[in-house]
Amino acid sequence: MKAALSFGPLRPTGGGAGMLLAPSVLLVLVLLIGPLVLLARYSLNHFEPGQFMVQAWTLENYTRFFNDPYYRDVLLRTVWVALATTAICLVLGILPAYYIARISSPRLKSLVLIAVILPLFMGAAVRVAGWLVLFGDRGLANAFLLSVGLADAPVQLLYTGTAVVIGLVSVNLPFMIITLQSVIEGIEHPLEEAGLGLGANHFQMFRKILLPLMMPGIVTGCVLCFILGMNGYATPLLIGGPKFQMMAPALYEQITRASNWPFGAALAFVLMSTTLVLTVASTWLLERRSPRMAEAHA
Repeated sequence: MKAALSFGPLRPTGGGAGMLLAPSVLLVLVLLIGPLVLLARYSLNHFEPGQFMVQAWTLENYTRFFNDPYYRDVLLRTVWVALATTAICLVLGILPAYYIARISSPRLKSLVLIAVILPLFMGAAVRVAGWLVLFGDRGLANAFLLSVGLADAPVQLLYTGTAVVIGLVSVNLPFMIITLQSVIEGIEHPLEEAGLGLGANHFQMFRKILLPLMMPGIVTGCVLCFILGMNGYATPLLIGGPKFQMMAPALYEQITRASNWPFGAALAFVLMSTTLVLTVASTWLLERRSPRMAEAHA
């Protein structure tokens, strides 16, 4: 009687796994880590007008940044805009995400998801052009305000922090909606019905049942929107104008117009470090709060 042959999954063991991972690890090191190391080295060089850079080992670029009130204000403004954008995206994204997740018709759900994702297929310049038409002195918003008598003269809407936040929200909101929708779909609908059946109103059901279960999606969506807000370039540059500076346009200006690569590299590392620290801190706080909410509402 012949023994039955069984074939299990083939998995590389020992040095074979390392050999298979080596090309991808090497590619990551070359394409991601390599440019960061080079940029860090540039940030320690000295800048002389008329020269590309002078080889040195100095922290003068970082000292200049933290001692200059202008660049400190630019950093604080960038953090404020990113936080405001993230908070607004979270508030505006919960209801659409819940509605999409609870749509029973697959065809209707696909159409709504396409409508949410469709703005992402347009380039940043096209979206910004639309906001310029809307917020300009002779744009649609001012035309409406003047026609209904709410303003006697065109209101300054462009080149303000409010306009920048609105523009960034329009860019980042689809990411928040899609992230929350995918998490809400994994929450069993009978849990909501049980909460309502036990006497809770819709707000209490949301606060005690849905919100704790949605925390993984909230953390992911907030982190994604915050990173995109911190590194926004086209929207702050075109809608904010020269008077409303943020870190990414300021960095670009130092490298392209001033040709000050050392200081531009220092700005890049300050931006990356601030984004990383705030992202890790907010993620830690939200994840720490999530189990406490679940225990408190259990």
